[in-house]
Amino acid sequence: MSAHSTALGVSSKRGVWGGGNEPLKASYGKLMMWFFLLSDIFTFAAFLISYLAIRVSYPAYSGPAESFVGSNEYWPVPELVFEAVPFLHGIHAPLVFVGIMTFILISSSVTMVLAVEAGHRNDRNDVVKWMLWTILGGVTFLGCQAWEWSHFIHGTDAGSVLTYINGLNREVTETVFGANLMVNEYGPAAFAQLFFFITGFHGFHVTIGVVLLFLAFYQAAVGVYDRRGHYEMIEKIGLYWHFVDLVWVFVFTLFYLI
Repeated sequence: MSAHSTALGVSSKRGVWGGGNEPLKASYGKLMMWFFLLSDIFTFAAFLISYLAIRVSYPAYSGPAESFVGSNEYWPVPELVFEAVPFLHGIHAPLVFVGIMTFILISSSVTMVLAVEAGHRNDRNDVVKWMLWTILGGVTFLGCQAWEWSHFIHGTDAGSVLTYINGLNREVTETVFGANLMVNEYGPAAFAQLFFFITGFHGFHVTIGVVLLFLAFYQAAVGVYDRRGHYEMIEKIGLYWHFVDLVWVFVFTLFYLI
């Protein structure tokens, strides 16, 4: 084989990927973010599949909505559990508050897209502006989730009469108010356990996201990315934020609507 043909062969192989090129034009940082998100997808998928497996092991409540009371015999109806709205005590508003939370989080994903787009234009002012709106959306969502947890823990005024096995392994019948990891007025103990674990795990991700957003916001504001000559960090954090938003769509659908 001639030296010319050998050189052509090496050149053609390098054209596919000789090791020095970026596959799919993705930088090392972006690839690592995608790998991390892929591992997190498996984690959330395992949690949600576990939730569904436990959910279908209980019968659904089949009575009229006005007669619903918590019981260990059937799974609670989400719209009859999550019906409270701040400052509107006693008002029946099924899933209104969690719907507002979801809208806020999805809206923050839109502002994140605008921040990434501004980064592609190297427009520092727009990046800072849209990052600030995204941070406000994330913080507001976390505040809403904190209120929802607080209301879930404290429970309703009436509570529910439940029979359950207490910590001393004795059967107890009493009026239960609110929820903890052992018993809750809404239904089986697994309902509250899964609620705290799944929404808490997602809230932990949102909290990390808000911290990352604030760091990127600060660096953009002081001109760190201008000196680097690119805003790739905004795009990488944007991938994480979109993932967090997408996961919430599945959590909302499976936990609150089914």
